[in-house]
Amino acid sequence: MTSLSPEPPPTCPAHEPLYGPEFAADPAGAYRRLREHGPIAPVELAPGVRASLVVGYEAALHVLRSTETFSKDPRRWQELADGTVPADSPVVPMMMYRPNALWADGEEHRRLRGAITDSLARVAPNTLRGYVEMCADTLIDRMAPAGRADLLREYGQVLPLLVFNRLFGCPAGYGERLVEGMSGIFDGVDAEKANALLATTLLDLVTLKRQQPGQDVTSWLMAHPAELTDEEMVHTLVLLMGAGTEPQQNLIANSLRLLLADDRFGGSLSRGSLPVEDALDEVLWTDPPMANYAVHYPVRDVVFEGAELREGCPVVVSFAAANTDPALIADQRAGNRAHLAWSAGPHNCPAQGPARLIAAVAVEKLLDRLPDIELAVAVEELTWRPGPFHRALAALPVTFPSTAAGGRPAALDEGPAEREPSSGRGRPSAAREPSAVQARPPAVPAARRAGRGWVERLRAWWQGD
Repeated sequence: MTSLSPEPPPTCPAHEPLYGPEFAADPAGAYRRLREHGPIAPVELAPGVRASLVVGYEAALHVLRSTETFSKDPRRWQELADGTVPADSPVVPMMMYRPNALWADGEEHRRLRGAITDSLARVAPNTLRGYVEMCADTLIDRMAPAGRADLLREYGQVLPLLVFNRLFGCPAGYGERLVEGMSGIFDGVDAEKANALLATTLLDLVTLKRQQPGQDVTSWLMAHPAELTDEEMVHTLVLLMGAGTEPQQNLIANSLRLLLADDRFGGSLSRGSLPVEDALDEVLWTDPPMANYAVHYPVRDVVFEGAELREGCPVVVSFAAANTDPALIADQRAGNRAHLAWSAGPHNCPAQGPARLIAAVAVEKLLDRLPDIELAVAVEELTWRPGPFHRALAALPVTFPSTAAGGRPAALDEGPAEREPSSGRGRPSAAREPSAVQARPPAVPAARRAGRGWVERLRAWWQGD
């Protein structure tokens, strides 16, 4: 165990801020400074919101697995309960108590998590692959005529939501509200309003599915023996939608950035090999889409790794810092799945397989359809969105040869029902299930897309425009 001195070294701030453009631009520098404290260090998640950040790999595993010492229940958060942290703090919607599996312990956690794992298990991988390929083709068709795009806003950000809307049986009109609510929570921009919008939209979905159940994850959750209440349904959907959209878009965008900018992967691309799986492993180790999360609360005052952790004070696990811990020998990342990007212990991500499949297929499809794609700016000019929890690009501008239909052979324009899924150049694809196939709306002409924001483009998709 590493011991800490009573006072932080003079080179380290008392509480390292994990918000603002400085941290977003150089989180690795912040983690280096924090390691001077030891495996656990004091941070500020937002103005006036203090926490302890776990930056050591072994210490992170201990916190994630020690359920007898560290609780997930935010109702233990003393400074929120006594008003020291205001309810409208931008990080509260990401840390507040919700009656779902993420914030539950023991038997309650097992009940709520069981409903999630059983319902997600009913989604066949081939069906999921079909959804992703269909949505990817549609988005690429819309980008292709312009010869340039922001892959974050026009692809990585939209694709996961379209896929999840299908999986969860969301009517078209709900999508825009879900987008606005989710992005507001993660960015901390009017987060309280965004949280209310999200809850209202999902309650509408739950009410609809109670009346009209279907073959979708929402209906399967409702029918599960766990007997989730409407409130539990809403907040379980918040958890699943949140985990499946923001982190998923970051995994896609961060992987594309790596493939387009890193010579190790670019060299393989020029030889006709597409190392998508290797790129995913690299990103999950070095730039995990959720960099700092897995909030825990000590159930009593405890001294751990030399740090005094007070009962009810947030302990946040830095997956990014733990994965890059200098004490961890992990030079070979390709094929190495010992990273903590999916967390660990009883609260590890229950959808690792589907999340990885979505990202891999999205990347493969894009690079198959637009093989000559390049970054439109130097990689050093890319900027990152501020926020204490995610590792998220602000934009990913690219250029590519303009084509009328994204370079697809004419036979592929007959619609998804008439073709096999793309194999990509990274790995073979499984056959698509017929149930995954639905007709695509026509591509929007470039002139009509000009000047549209991503929300407007998303609205156009749902309206068949």
